[in-house]
Amino acid sequence: MTVILITGANRGIGASTAIECAKRGMGVIITYRSHAEEAEALVKSIQFAGGKAVALQLDVANIASFTPFKATLVQALETTWGSTQLDGLVNNAGFGNFVAIDALKESEFDDLLNVHLKGPLFLTQALLPMIADGGQIINLTSATTRVATPGAAPYAAFKGAMEVVTRYMAKEFGPRGIRANAISPGAVRTDMTSGAFDQYPEFETMLAAQTALERIAAPDDIGQAIASLLSEGNRWVNAQSIEVSGGYMI
Repeated sequence: MTVILITGANRGIGASTAIECAKRGMGVIITYRSHAEEAEALVKSIQFAGGKAVALQLDVANIASFTPFKATLVQALETTWGSTQLDGLVNNAGFGNFVAIDALKESEFDDLLNVHLKGPLFLTQALLPMIADGGQIINLTSATTRVATPGAAPYAAFKGAMEVVTRYMAKEFGPRGIRANAISPGAVRTDMTSGAFDQYPEFETMLAAQTALERIAAPDDIGQAIASLLSEGNRWVNAQSIEVSGGYMI
């Protein structure tokens, strides 16, 4: 069975990706930083539908934790799938913190750096020996790397860096047949963003008006795209940054 690890998958895009991968017959390992109850509920939901899933705690900003996490991951793979290999890694974990450059604090910059660039890069490095030849890596980036959005500069900068890193991963890991691509969502209504959209409904209306399909995304719009990219039918897609935004600002 193909087994995929998805970081930050207890809710939002990550949870949707886990569900969609399980529907396609993949085993899924979801990680969560907090809210273990959400992660366990998702695992039970996947298992109830006939799939296989495991939830593991991981803080992608804490690079020192990657070595013990790897040992826990190996145990979970052996126990659940009788294997020690992953077939795919989805670097999804993230958070939003939109602040103008002239108001940005160093601590906010560092938090975004650790979660959106440094953490995914070094997690991929740590898990690379476990990724099977012919496997793949998907990094979540953002349409803010293409469309300048006031307040998104540090967030977009690190997502843009991940797009560059993705191409280098494809080049460096290619001899093992490992593909690397980026999925770049536009505006998505998730647990992370719904509070802001509810407080400022005019913002959601504006984003929808700037999108060709005249709405913002639901998590499933992105989760289905990621699961599709992980499927065998897309085995020749490599080193790409694929925007999944419904036609935002075209």
